[in-house]
Amino acid sequence: MHIEIDYTPRVHQEELHNLLDQHRFAVLNCHRRFGKTVCILNHLIKAALTHPLKNPRFAYVAPTYKQAKSIAWDYIKQYTAKIPDVRYNETELRCDLPNGSRITLLSSENAESIRGIFLDGVCIDETAQVEPKLWNEILRPALSDRKGFCYFIGTPAGMQNFFYEIYQHAQKDPAWLAYTAPVSKTNIIDQEELDAAKAQMGESKYKQEFECDWIANIEGSIYGNIIKELDNKQKITLLEYDPTLLVNTAWDLGHADSTAIIFYQQLGNTVRIIDYYENNREGLPHYIEVIKRKDYIYEHHYAPHDIDVTEFSTGKTRREVAYQLGINFRIVPKLPLEDGIHAAKMILPRCYFNVDTCKPLIDALRHYHRKFSEKMRMFSNKPVHDWSSHACDAFRYMAIAIDELPNKENISKKFPTAISEYKII
Repeated sequence: MHIEIDYTPRVHQEELHNLLDQHRFAVLNCHRRFGKTVCILNHLIKAALTHPLKNPRFAYVAPTYKQAKSIAWDYIKQYTAKIPDVRYNETELRCDLPNGSRITLLSSENAESIRGIFLDGVCIDETAQVEPKLWNEILRPALSDRKGFCYFIGTPAGMQNFFYEIYQHAQKDPAWLAYTAPVSKTNIIDQEELDAAKAQMGESKYKQEFECDWIANIEGSIYGNIIKELDNKQKITLLEYDPTLLVNTAWDLGHADSTAIIFYQQLGNTVRIIDYYENNREGLPHYIEVIKRKDYIYEHHYAPHDIDVTEFSTGKTRREVAYQLGINFRIVPKLPLEDGIHAAKMILPRCYFNVDTCKPLIDALRHYHRKFSEKMRMFSNKPVHDWSSHACDAFRYMAIAIDELPNKENISKKFPTAISEYKII
């Protein structure tokens, strides 16, 4: 039987259909009015009509039942209306097709009611509003026995949500599709309308909703635009340790709070950030044990000047303690904060990040920001001290430590070591 659906995809929708045919799992970060719901529902309808297994089951999941009904139900009926013998269940928001397949609209607000079903394909809409539990505990197992597909769609709503997390996963897993469609790429909304929208919404909200910008809602972001550019250039990717290159570490040493360690390699002008570790309320021996357990061959370990502060409990500096534990720190020159931030901005475009091990560092660099003063109508000079500070301080020390043209003379002047200064008694 030949069935023709009354749907003509736009150029970018057609491109997306072709990509989805090649991937079992996909995360689609698309601007508002892209037509992603129409696109994905028609993809579900086609899959339901052409699936080779008996009685296939498909689902569209929205954050709430009301959203599922208002966003998708009319589209389902519109695009299946010409299919012979199609049946609709208005109460259950269910569409039964003549080949025995079924498409059901579900909501995540009562996730337990979905548990136990099987699915051949599912789409999760407005993924930023969905709890990870829905995917990890319910939908992923439902796809397993028949190896069904899942597509996550949405528009950025910051970084502290499931949509950002699953997008990061898609970026590092070659079997997944991570697809971003900003309005500047699709050009499906005329410039006059975009200008009017920006004037009403403001720059940040516009970038989030129409340019698919993850960090647009973080006012005063310091490194956000550079990280976005690295992301666009696919410099945030899977990056393996190269055993032919020595590994350096850069530390931000916490006292009562977090200690952060960046592991990086240099290859010519390129900085390869291969690993990251952060913890809190642990002593220096813990962190030294962490770096010793890794199968890296180290060159230098860099720490800020406060490593030379004497601990009252031991009468020794942490630099002396580290030396006795086998780690010989080099002290990063003490620069004004703004000079260090400038150095970090200069180094960042040269960096590649291993998304598999450095996600906390990447998130911190995106988030690091200055506070806006409503009274003064300006951003403060000093960055906000929060969860992102320790990672970004470690990165700043790394940037200062990297020497453009290293030689024995300037290294010994810039980074004095403890070799001749301390003796183990």
